[in-house]
Amino acid sequence: MPMYQPSSRRREYEVAGGGHVLDLETAVKDGILGGGDRVVSGGGPTDEKLDLKKMVEELDSIEVPTVFICPISLEPMQDPVTLCTGQTYERSNILKWFSLGHFTCPTTMQELWEESVTPNKTLHQLIHSWFSQKYLAMKKRSEDVQGRALEILETLKKVKGQARVQALKELRQVVTAHDSAKKTVSDNGGFGLISSLLGRFTTHAVGSEAIGILVNLDLDLESRANLIQPAKVSLVVDMLNEGSIETKVNCTKLIEMLMFGRDFKSEIVSSLSLLVGLLRLVKDKRHPNGVLAGLGLLKLICSHEGVRNSVVSIGAIPQLVEILPNLNVECLELSLYILEVLSTLPEGRLALKDCPNTIPNTVKLLMKVSENCTQLALSILWAVCELAPEECALVAVDAGLAAKLLLVIQSGCNPVLKQQSAELLKLCSLNYTPTIFISKCKLTRTIQ
Repeated sequence: MPMYQPSSRRREYEVAGGGHVLDLETAVKDGILGGGDRVVSGGGPTDEKLDLKKMVEELDSIEVPTVFICPISLEPMQDPVTLCTGQTYERSNILKWFSLGHFTCPTTMQELWEESVTPNKTLHQLIHSWFSQKYLAMKKRSEDVQGRALEILETLKKVKGQARVQALKELRQVVTAHDSAKKTVSDNGGFGLISSLLGRFTTHAVGSEAIGILVNLDLDLESRANLIQPAKVSLVVDMLNEGSIETKVNCTKLIEMLMFGRDFKSEIVSSLSLLVGLLRLVKDKRHPNGVLAGLGLLKLICSHEGVRNSVVSIGAIPQLVEILPNLNVECLELSLYILEVLSTLPEGRLALKDCPNTIPNTVKLLMKVSENCTQLALSILWAVCELAPEECALVAVDAGLAAKLLLVIQSGCNPVLKQQSAELLKLCSLNYTPTIFISKCKLTRTIQ
């Protein structure tokens, strides 16, 4: 249970500007606790109508003055009570402490000479006033943002050229930063207006900003169907190939959103230009966010059987195999998933066999990253070794596969994984006498 360090009964609270107030009463009197906003401690009508629990929940990301925090839960207090030691806690937390058989002050560990708790009305009033100010200020900012979003939508109906780009840029910044602006745009015809700006003759400057807005909105099925028009999809694919890294990532997000629409057809993502653009994004290790976005979309695309041959035909397999050693865990699992899916095709298995780094790069991943990675890597290795056992099994054993498979069998992995490992180990052993195969296992294990 988290605890604050013991402190004296008379606390010193820091105030904006570098000064200090010596106690809570002074803080209430001067209205200066909690930063630059002046606190009204009188508890006016507006304050009393605001629910403290709701305000605390909605302001969960705000930095709260230390004095408002319960030393037990490290959360803002809503019903503060004070012990005979002078320390204050949230009522429910200190009562739970007592119910566990403790009759000490959690902060000072002093024995309590009185078991009763006293409501700290002054602190409660101060907490309520402070949260009320912050909550009302937040609401006002939200209203201002919504108003600005409406103004920009009206502006977009009238302007063209660079003025349109600037308006879109500002709207993108607003919807990215404020959830209330997203709802305002959606509820006031913003989607239709922005979608209408995408077409065959749209400049990349306008398209980039418009897509940056769309990926931040909650698109319904009708909106997604509207965007699956050839001219709009073609523009998105062009920008995926030629835009900035931010634009490319947004394009992948938008295509992914469209793939969950009711009118989506796999032909939409079978475009070679789209697939080539994704591979370029995946191979660009300068931008990890782009690699992750590209692999995520490629995985989703490969879930459609009709597109898999196209993915193989553009040389995706050797390119994915080459980047395996440089990927983080999340990207690695995505890449292995894609390779495993493509290995179900005859063309995919042949491409994996013909890539010289398939076996060494995949063997290294066994029992190294995660059980899921091991499962996918095993499936890929099985597909390759089964295709050409005499050729590939020899390479696999020299790469240390036999020793890794023995590790899997002896580990706490799931039974299915162990069974697959045993079958692959048996396949690899067919080209050796028992004595030579055992020596190979020992040798590679010693080297590793």
